[in-house]
Amino acid sequence: MRRKIVAGNWKMNKNVIDAQQLMIQLLSYKNNNTTNCEVWIAPPSLYLMMAKDIFEKDEIGVFSQDMSEHESGAYTGELSADMLESIDVTGSLIGHSERRQYHGETDSHCNRKIKLALDKGLIPVYCNGETLEQRKAGQHFEVVKNQTEVALFTLSAEEIKKVVIAYEPVWAIGTGETATPEQAQEIHAHIRSIIAAKYGQEVADEISILYGGSVKPDNAKEIFSQPDIDGGLIGGAALKLEDFSKIIEGFNA
Repeated sequence: MRRKIVAGNWKMNKNVIDAQQLMIQLLSYKNNNTTNCEVWIAPPSLYLMMAKDIFEKDEIGVFSQDMSEHESGAYTGELSADMLESIDVTGSLIGHSERRQYHGETDSHCNRKIKLALDKGLIPVYCNGETLEQRKAGQHFEVVKNQTEVALFTLSAEEIKKVVIAYEPVWAIGTGETATPEQAQEIHAHIRSIIAAKYGQEVADEISILYGGSVKPDNAKEIFSQPDIDGGLIGGAALKLEDFSKIIEGFNA
């Protein structure tokens, strides 16, 4: 059975005191409630070691928001897979739409990062998705297909099963446009079919695909009930325990 996951991407938010407080609140919530999914967070890199200290029993997965495509060297400001592995984080987001938009990250970059992450035993959360212009032009299926093939298809079947995919419809984030659960399911099924065509249905059925298109407390249950949606990559709603916990409860019966 595919793992069910709710992951919170904190982006560039929270000072150290507020970050610590939210982590402690989240741990308390997790310890005092039955959750039917794994709970992960991706705090700013400055707080990764603090998160590992707070979540010392691995109740909550700790992910970096990015990692370098290089193993080591003169790359100021970068974090290597080896550094992340050395502090025992769970994995890293790779290819987030904001990294693509603001830092020119490509699927070839993502491919190199994913392979380095896997080599160190980290879980890569590979993010893909089309822009508003691409959606309106009817290019969304082809865009997502190309992203998936370039970033993932150099991996072996055993390697790709260790990757989590997060589909982010960039056109539905901060644009006033809204993706319906049916639209999200359509693309998730498309991504799974692309993987099945390359690696076989059995492999494709093992890969968790998360939805990263503005999941909120009032739509989480409907989105998570779609057959090919295995959870969510949550942005703003992950910054408040009240909202994040209600999204986690979207997996409750």
